[in-house]
Amino acid sequence: MAPSSPDREARGVVFNVQRYCVHDGAGIRTTVFLKGCPLRCRWCANPESQALRPELGFDAHRCIGDQCGGCAEVCDDGALALQSGPPSLDRQKCSACMACAGACPAGALHIHGVEKSVGDILDAVERDSVFYARSGGGLTLSGGEPLMQSRFALALLREARARRMDCAIETSGHAPWRALEAACGLLREISFDIKMIDEAKHEAQTGVGNALILENFRRMAEDFPRLDICVRTPVIPGVNDSEDDIGAILDFLAPFPAVRYELLPYHRLGARKYAPLGRTPPMDPAAPDESRVNALRAFAARRRALSATASGRE
Repeated sequence: MAPSSPDREARGVVFNVQRYCVHDGAGIRTTVFLKGCPLRCRWCANPESQALRPELGFDAHRCIGDQCGGCAEVCDDGALALQSGPPSLDRQKCSACMACAGACPAGALHIHGVEKSVGDILDAVERDSVFYARSGGGLTLSGGEPLMQSRFALALLREARARRMDCAIETSGHAPWRALEAACGLLREISFDIKMIDEAKHEAQTGVGNALILENFRRMAEDFPRLDICVRTPVIPGVNDSEDDIGAILDFLAPFPAVRYELLPYHRLGARKYAPLGRTPPMDPAAPDESRVNALRAFAARRRALSATASGRE
């Protein structure tokens, strides 16, 4: 076991640790998902990631109903009432003590988010070190927005680097520059979301403007020219799936030809995650349009190729 250090003892809230990932950076990786996000994207795939605190989820379809009743017995808040079928959950009364989740044999009541130490996480991550060495993989921090827990995220990255792990991060870019700057100094690669350029539209669709995001990107690309940067845009039907939308992003990226660019297809998996949190999806699920995504990918490839050619002539 590695010797104790302040970074090793730092604690944060994590809602998932996913092993054997191949789409979150180079090689085979373990992705650690941190709770908390300042954005509220209407299409969010992981609404359980948004709040910083642990949250109670209730999936009534998994409940064994009045055959059990263990959850109501341990609830001192009176938030769970037995009835025919699944119990009713009054979230206004719930103090989030999470006792009910521990008493639920079917997993209908479950906790999104657990407080863990850096040491606990990295001891587990290191068990797959042989796969990282062979594939060029390592550790990726994701969320939510991992830099919303910046002290914890930076402690994770520093300790991982001390253990010679390759580090990457997936970020919305909506974070204090000091946090992003400190993270970039510890990374080999970063995936940076740019969802759209129009600020009013960005705020309407995500709950925040994009001035900080775009300024952070410029500073990062200029100050860390050796960092492997991949800009990602999730293509959302009816939101940012036009050539004008993608063209505006490509114009913004034109001064940074070394930056990679990816268009990600929309999926509807997040819509079904709201009900267990006692919430309503903010956007009606749209039908994924693979042909549209492929057409926009071809459009982006042509535009970047032309930009590169024009840059070479200057």
